[in-house]
Amino acid sequence: MKYVSTRDGSVEVSSSYGIIKGISEEGGLFIPKVLPNNIDVESLVGKTYKEIALDVLSKFLSDFSIDDLKECVDRAYDNKFHVHDLVSLKKANNSFFLELFHGPTIAFKDMALCMLPQLMNVARKNIGFNRDVVILTATSGDTGKAALEGFANVDNTKIIVFYPKNGVSKIQESQMITQEGENTYVVGIDGNFDDAQSNVKEMFTSKEMKDHLNSLGYEFSSANSINIGRLIPQVVYYVYSYVKLLEKKEIDMGEEINVVVPTGNFGNILAAYYAKHMGIKIDKLICASNENNVLADFLKVGIYDKRREFIKTISPSMDILISSNLERLLYEIVDRDPSKVRKYMNDLKKKGVYELNENEKNKLQSFYGAWVSEEETLDTVKKVYERFNYVIDTHTAVGYRAYEKYLKDTDDNKKTIIASTASPFKFTKSVMAGLGEVVEGKDDFQLLKELSEKYGMDIPKAVKGLDKRKILHDRLCHKDHMKDMVKEILA
Repeated sequence: MKYVSTRDGSVEVSSSYGIIKGISEEGGLFIPKVLPNNIDVESLVGKTYKEIALDVLSKFLSDFSIDDLKECVDRAYDNKFHVHDLVSLKKANNSFFLELFHGPTIAFKDMALCMLPQLMNVARKNIGFNRDVVILTATSGDTGKAALEGFANVDNTKIIVFYPKNGVSKIQESQMITQEGENTYVVGIDGNFDDAQSNVKEMFTSKEMKDHLNSLGYEFSSANSINIGRLIPQVVYYVYSYVKLLEKKEIDMGEEINVVVPTGNFGNILAAYYAKHMGIKIDKLICASNENNVLADFLKVGIYDKRREFIKTISPSMDILISSNLERLLYEIVDRDPSKVRKYMNDLKKKGVYELNENEKNKLQSFYGAWVSEEETLDTVKKVYERFNYVIDTHTAVGYRAYEKYLKDTDDNKKTIIASTASPFKFTKSVMAGLGEVVEGKDDFQLLKELSEKYGMDIPKAVKGLDKRKILHDRLCHKDHMKDMVKEILA
């Protein structure tokens, strides 16, 4: 299988090359030349998450040997995860919370970012790549820590993470700035996630930065879901969850389900779209947004308009107005025409908006978009606990409330998977407020203990004693000086 660029039809590379490069030279994203559509669901019944992961990855990464992929899976999904089969399904009437947060940083990003360094090691060997790699990443909160954890002390690699200084939870920030590893660098910026992401993407395509890195013997790569090595492992979530519903006899073979994903950068729901294309019987893809509702609007009217106020919310990992992975869906919507993708991306950059034509808008029928207010998010945390005796985080609450809105708008009663993307212990102040507890005058770490004691849940190892860990990263910079900061770090 070859990979092509969303913005240049002449680009065609192996998956190994795409994983190392992260992004195409002209700024396009790599995408399979032909999306696989040959999943044999029946053969996966009874298999473990690791076995299903091996099957899915082999269909996308054809230049990796099965032995190499098996080693990648075994190394990635080891005792760092805290449940037997890596993820869990919790039933709530006709829906199922897919718990994706049992990894080392208690966020769904672990599932892919424990895999990416393993894939990179094999990719280096496959293409004879002998330069050191600089992983350059912007984070809205969870990717940063998961990437730092995955790449810490990996040979021939440095990782630099930029995050919005006042745009993540206290626990998210503490997880990043206490990260150990001689090759790890964390920088807070005085802007938002979109500022960080835009500047990171600009560095990837900057000739000046490319020449500078060449002179030092480095090459940029990415740990964001713009990297296919990060995106593809996420497809496994939805293949696995469908298989588990079959095993639990919640659905019959061939029965359609719906999938709800709280998302800002569109990577996680795009993975569900790919699973659907592979043959998993997914009907509706329900995209849940917070008050930064650019995606929900786009899916309803086919207009992507980032010209709006950026809002800091209690679901900060979704505080995004420029959703990078939407470009990959756009590529499919415009019949894989790179010139149309370039036009829309140029319009977005120069005008802040683009609009699909009617034919293209009709290709969004598989999606449903809904956005959820802050008040609704807190109310949903409380409502889910009262109904199911189950505590969810704020991002999962956005997902569940969007699901309720979908049910009101339709008469659809299909079984539904709701991606639960983070542990409630990662956003304790907002979760406890939603549960009706007093949070004034208490910090996140005090609330960790209260959440554990009052609701009978063990504090995850990832955040236990986090406030006592030594701060190892205190770099700060202006959003317009990120390039200089990278040069300073590499020097």
